[in-house]
Amino acid sequence: MSPNPPADENRRQHRQRVLKGAAIITGIQNSEVSCSIKNQHDAGAELRVAADTSVPEHFLLYVPTDGIAYRCEVRWRRNDRIGVKFTGTEPKPKLHYG
Repeated sequence: MSPNPPADENRRQHRQRVLKGAAIITGIQNSEVSCSIKNQHDAGAELRVAADTSVPEHFLLYVPTDGIAYRCEVRWRRNDRIGVKFTGTEPKPKLHYG
């Protein structure tokens, strides 16, 4: 895993700029961490979280506006930004209120 995001010219797909609210759902008692999605494409996204937030390497990202939960793998981290790769989808988590 690279500590810095890849340069724009190294990206395989163009990421569409978005601003969506989302929740990182961890396997630890289904705890949630609020975040926002800064940009997104079919294979991944860039998330913004509080800089001191602990986010595991694999988690479920629920995006209420999409009505989808994306299984994610962290690809890079930098301050309050995290780049993730989508590894699959799931329906809305039952325990999520959004």
